[in-house]
Amino acid sequence: MKPILDHIGIAVRSIELSRIYHDLGFHTDHVEVVESQGLRAAFISAGEASLELLEPLHDGSPVAKFIEKRGEGIHHLCFRVDDLEERLVDLQGKGYRLINPQPIAGANGCRVAFLHPVAGNGVLIELSMKDHENDD
Repeated sequence: MKPILDHIGIAVRSIELSRIYHDLGFHTDHVEVVESQGLRAAFISAGEASLELLEPLHDGSPVAKFIEKRGEGIHHLCFRVDDLEERLVDLQGKGYRLINPQPIAGANGCRVAFLHPVAGNGVLIELSMKDHENDD
């Protein structure tokens, strides 16, 4: 199966102060804390994909470091795949640099893995797969 754009991650200092999306008419579907990444994520439906606002929980989190270095803005693109482990083995075999060679826990009951930005022409790429036992 061809990967599908799942969401665009946007690093923000404050979810509450990021009102433009609501003022444009979008609504927040849900907010959750992702302790493994040190962030709070707000998911906003935008057609077939979502926007994921990423607010750091502490100064040492990857998103806080991103904001400190680059400012607020697009943090990553996330693509939903059907077999995450198989994709990671394939990409690593093709020489792509992986941040996560093994899946980690992500938001929305998914397992995720990130590719180094050099693999995506300077864009951080997240691959995501929903665990079947967590399907609603």
